[in-house]
Amino acid sequence: MIGRKRFWERVSVEACDGGFGVALDGRVLKTPAHAPLVVPTAAFAREIVAEWEGIESEIRPDDLPFTRTANTVIDRIAGTPGPVVEALAAYGETDLLCYRAEGPDALRLRQAELWDPWLEWSAREIGAPLLAVTGIIHHAQPEPSLAALRAAVAAHDPFALAALHELVTLSGSLVLALAVSRGALDGESAWALSRLDEIWQAEQWGHDHEAEQAAAIKCAVFLRAEDQLRLLRV
Repeated sequence: MIGRKRFWERVSVEACDGGFGVALDGRVLKTPAHAPLVVPTAAFAREIVAEWEGIESEIRPDDLPFTRTANTVIDRIAGTPGPVVEALAAYGETDLLCYRAEGPDALRLRQAELWDPWLEWSAREIGAPLLAVTGIIHHAQPEPSLAALRAAVAAHDPFALAALHELVTLSGSLVLALAVSRGALDGESAWALSRLDEIWQAEQWGHDHEAEQAAAIKCAVFLRAEDQLRLLRV
């Protein structure tokens, strides 16, 4: 269907077994693997409807981010979520918040001021205390903490797991991603925390506009993942 011209007049949400589908002129969309495109909430389905209603001529993947996510979840994650759970849980071993700069002091102090509260949150809310170290050499984290983080990841259903995947891989922090997922931290704040080092460097040496443009694209994806979690709770 990608690359085809618009051929439908009406887009609608259709209640069905297991959730809500999206129909073009009464025909429910299917995934690339030909499974019915069914999402858990009406709010999520309405977001997909808005994407298809917004197409004026040619169907382009970039115009259908929530549709693409639904396709990926249904075709690739829902049946075998284990590999995604394990991949995300592994970020607990090297969480961004745990690796601190050797210097200068101003950066180290800012990292401690802004990151320590979220390591404390991880210990308090998830039961996963993590050790912060100086430098980039890997330092093993407590096994009970890693097990608690894995359990927190595994508690996500496939659609939430897909959103969590974006939050974790784009930020480099499983702790920040879980904080967003649980509503303890908003996406914009989490994104800024994940880019603390880059922000500090820009303050010292000036802005790299090309790098900032690339970061803005990633930020948009990050915030859309937060939106996806919100749509799944409505």
